[in-house]
Amino acid sequence: MFLPIDEKQFKFWKLRRDGLPNINIARSFNISRQAVSRALITMDKRIEDTLLEMAQANQIEMESINTERGILFGHSIPFDANAIIFVSAKQGVQVWYEHEGDCGTCSRYTQCIELLWNFADEMKIKLEKTDDPTKLADELFGKLRGLA
Repeated sequence: MFLPIDEKQFKFWKLRRDGLPNINIARSFNISRQAVSRALITMDKRIEDTLLEMAQANQIEMESINTERGILFGHSIPFDANAIIFVSAKQGVQVWYEHEGDCGTCSRYTQCIELLWNFADEMKIKLEKTDDPTKLADELFGKLRGLA
């Protein structure tokens, strides 16, 4: 499912995820609090549908979901690994599988590090400095589980 990150509904959702109360979102857009609430209800449903569709498409059994944060935790049937699906305002919907990789020799090393640091920044989560994407992911997703 397509998530319209340029639409106002998504902007409202992201602002709420960042901790801004509905009344402040309404004031900043010069609309009613009720209009923001209705938009967020619609966006939460779209986020939920997207996360569930991604889980189904990737054969991930859902364990928990938090639509306000845009995260779904589950277990991949084909890979027999824990997985997280998350909504990033910068990188769209992403799927990450828990794994032990040889990150130093992987051609996607830079993309993985950037993805993890960017998402941690979006979620306002402080992480220990490391150049190992596997350790970084373990720390980030462990902290996210505490939020879910």
